[in-house]
Amino acid sequence: MPGVIVDCAIYRDGRRTPGPADFSDAIQEARARGNAFLWIGLYEPTAAEFDQVTSEFGLHPLAVEDALRAHQRPKLEVYDDSLFLVLKPIQYDEETTTVITGEVMIFIGDCFVVTVRHGEANPLGSVRSRLERTPDVLQHGPTAVMYAVSDAVVDHYLEVADALHTDLDTLEAEVFTPDGAGRGDSAGRIYAFKRKVLEFRRATAPLTEPMARLAGATVPFVHRHSQPFFRDVSDHLTRTNDHVDNLDRLLSDILAAHLAQMGVRQNDDMRKISAWAAMAAVPTMVAGVYGMNFDHMPELRQTWGYPTVLVLLVVSMVVLHRLFKRRGWL
Repeated sequence: MPGVIVDCAIYRDGRRTPGPADFSDAIQEARARGNAFLWIGLYEPTAAEFDQVTSEFGLHPLAVEDALRAHQRPKLEVYDDSLFLVLKPIQYDEETTTVITGEVMIFIGDCFVVTVRHGEANPLGSVRSRLERTPDVLQHGPTAVMYAVSDAVVDHYLEVADALHTDLDTLEAEVFTPDGAGRGDSAGRIYAFKRKVLEFRRATAPLTEPMARLAGATVPFVHRHSQPFFRDVSDHLTRTNDHVDNLDRLLSDILAAHLAQMGVRQNDDMRKISAWAAMAAVPTMVAGVYGMNFDHMPELRQTWGYPTVLVLLVVSMVVLHRLFKRRGWL
């Protein structure tokens, strides 16, 4: 599976050691050594490609199904021979202002780690290289890999949250400036931003319970001294969820203020329309009276009648205009 296996290595005492290229031989060697473990990384394997991994490591079929189908919520499952953790890495493209979601599934057992990645969001390359530079952490075995991957994913959540806050400040300024407030797509932009926050929340909120379990009670296949590390990840995740809640509240407040602002503006427009309609009603009424077909109407045969009516119309319009202007309707 050359296109599926991203990396495969045996680690002993926290250091990468030479081993067989075939992962079947590598896992047998890791089990024979006793104090070593195999870490194999896969990228979007098919069911046929994953069958050999499943049989070799004894992975549970339900977890395998989740790893192949992807689109899973973050969760932690404990099986007889392995531990299964689902994470959702997030990337934020600031140029297109889109949230990109990936998935990372982690299987850990007594002497192996299997990571399965879906999507473009990829924290694993940097995690492996960073762990290989810190053998004191890596010597704790498969648990160190699970902690390092979780820590990298959650730390990047905080970076994404900061980027979203920055873009939200920009959006707020554009919406409430005199030019930006009148744009017809302001509500649509706010709703689009809320969808980004919702996508972000789908990755962070469900992860709270798995991190609490790893940081609290003893979970099989997890090193007994790893609870403080997972508590640190859990604290960072709590901060992230607080950021997400703040983003959602701010967006709701901005949307409510924008809608109220639009209502006020519509009221102003209606007052202006009503004022102009009232001003137009005066000449319409006079013209309507003189447009009736009666022989005996006042001033019809007076030479000064027509200019008098015109002057009366102009004076009425000026008086009404000044009155509405004084009251702020125009």
